[in-house]
Amino acid sequence: MTAPNTLNLSKAELVSRSHERLNTLSEGTWSVREKLALTCRILFDGGHDSGLAGQITARAEAPGTYFTQPLGQGFDEITASNLLLVDQDLNTLDGAGIPNPANRFHTWVYRARPDVNCIIHTHPLHVAALSMLEVPLQVSHMDLCPLYEDCAFLKDWPGVPVGNEEGEIISAALGSKRAVLLSHHGMLVTGKTVEEACGLALLMERAARLQLAAMAAGEIKPIPAELGREAHDWISTPKRDAVTFAYYARRALRTHGDALS
Repeated sequence: MTAPNTLNLSKAELVSRSHERLNTLSEGTWSVREKLALTCRILFDGGHDSGLAGQITARAEAPGTYFTQPLGQGFDEITASNLLLVDQDLNTLDGAGIPNPANRFHTWVYRARPDVNCIIHTHPLHVAALSMLEVPLQVSHMDLCPLYEDCAFLKDWPGVPVGNEEGEIISAALGSKRAVLLSHHGMLVTGKTVEEACGLALLMERAARLQLAAMAAGEIKPIPAELGREAHDWISTPKRDAVTFAYYARRALRTHGDALS
């Protein structure tokens, strides 16, 4: 019996080969509207429902315009057809209804971060509980490493985020990172794509849940920084984001068949 051909390959070579194989997997062909509607359903199932709190936005084709959900409808009611198209002043350009006034701070992030094309802000249970402790998110598990050194922390609650002051404070706290934990409030994640933002939002709630469980059991031990960064880059790729989103979308569509209507 001959030995496997990969036994003498370096870790870097094996990582490269794994990425090449990952690129052969199929992903969804949904529009931005459809991906945003699917994200609402995915996050609803993932514990991000908090009544009418929380907003999801994505850049639309025209500069300074965004898709978002109408105020008064929960994440489980959002479809591709009932999403709104709004401008930076939150005027509805297309669709029936008005956006959540708290969408204002999204526009601050978009102006500060041209690399961001989707923003998710929610108040899931475990993130909200952790936010009450005024402590940063601790990433100390392999699965959570997309958030390693990539989640900011805003310790001082600026109040209801409908004014320009809150937009300035929150966008400044986020900085160049992809996520921020907001004390006494919730979370915000960003993505170059809807798929990236959706995955990070699910991951952040899981991270908060794990942190609370670990804190109740003892002291959380840190992981080596170089390994955390390596895992961050290994998991955080556009292809992995797309393939992961496609799985969550298929799962959501089994119970939310109307999301694409």
